[in-house]
Parts: sequence; C-alpha cells; structure tokens
Amino acid sequence: MTKPSPFKWFKTSPEIIRLAVMLYVRFPLSLRNVEDILHERGVDVSQETIRYWWHRFGPMFAAEIRKRRIQGMKSSRWRWHVDEMFVKINGETHYLWRAVDHEGEVLESVVTKTRDKKAALKFLRKAMKRHGRADVLVTDKLRSYGAAMKELGVADRQETGRWLNNRAENSHLAFRRRERVMLRFRRVRSLQKFAAIHASVLNHFNQARSLSSRSLFKANRTAALAEWRDLCAA
Repeated sequence: MTKPSPFKWFKTSPEIIRLAVMLYVRFPLSLRNVEDILHERGVDVSQETIRYWWHRFGPMFAAEIRKRRIQGMKSSRWRWHVDEMFVKINGETHYLWRAVDHEGEVLESVVTKTRDKKAALKFLRKAMKRHGRADVLVTDKLRSYGAAMKELGVADRQETGRWLNNRAENSHLAFRRRERVMLRFRRVRSLQKFAAIHASVLNHFNQARSLSSRSLFKANRTAALAEWRDLCAA
C-alpha cells in the first residue's frame, strides 16, 4: 500500500514548503526574514503560514533524516562529547543536555529542569538506547555525570580534562545563534522540539568544510541538498 503524501491537501508545492522550513531551521533567520526572502523569489506567504509549515513538517523531516543517518553512523560509538547548556524559559533556568560525536554530529538533545544525577541518567539512557554505548564519554567535571555513568556501568569510559570537551562547546554556537534570533523560548516543549529538529538539519548540511577539498565539499553539498528535496516525497 502506497503511503499518502503529507503534502496532499496543501495548495503550495512541496518544494516551497521544504525551502521555507530549511531556511528557518538551518539559518539564523526569523519568520519575517524567511517571508521576505520567499517574497523576493515571487512566493507570497505570511509568517504565520511559515510557522505552521515548520511545526507541521519540521518533525517529519527531522525524523526521516535521523532514521537515514543512524543506520550508517556506527563510528559514532567511538567517542562522545557530552555537555549541558543553560537555557532561559520565561526567566527560569533550564538545561539542554547535548551529545556530540567526534565529527561534530549532534546525537541527542534533552531538556531538563535540573542537572542532577536523575537528569543525567535520563539523557544518557535516551542517547544510548538510540545510538548504543560509546567507547569514550568526554564530559566536564560535573559530578552528576560520574554518578549516572557509575549506575549505567560505564564509569571506566569517562574522560574529563581541560579543553577536552571543546567539540561540545563549539557545537553549542549554532544553537545559540538561533536562540538569539528567536528571542529565546517560552515553553519546555517548544525548546525540546526545536532542539531536536535543529540538530537533525544541522547534521544533514554539516559538510566539515575546512577538512575537505573544494571539489569534494561541492559534491557533498549538492548531494545533501538533493536528499533534502526528496524528503517525505510521495
């Protein structure tokens, strides 16, 4: 039985919807910015329409990207860099836990109200359930990590040290840029949703530009864009 197209009842073409979602999630643009960019290209849609598209199709695109990438990311079990970010939601501090592999791929993102052992366990269990157990887990010196890893039986795989976790720190920058443009978040659910979608889109278009030749980078970029245009195709 053929799976029905998620774009079936929409008057706008799937290509425009994919472009709008990609512009909003991938780049530090506001909804109004995306509206103006599309208008310059002859597409007249409102920012509320773009907001609806991103809420409706963003999770679908992210899930399909994640499904494809997990199948071929066996090397991601070698070394994980784990860190937590401080995020304000309505003036209250929350924590966004993120795991990044040795190549900068964002593996998992989880939002919690605390950063104690219980929160660390929740995050690590979710990451390990989806990606398996890493050979090395690089963390800062937060004691919650040690307590959680001891309970999970991977305490011997933890590494801590100055500058060892720069990979995770650098991976926060793209999310921080988006956070500033969005004027922060108002609900935990919104933060969790956007973090998961943003991570998948960032992974998809991350070509490690500084580590490859110009010709290889262009080929990989073209392939990533072609794959994006094929997401959720009928």
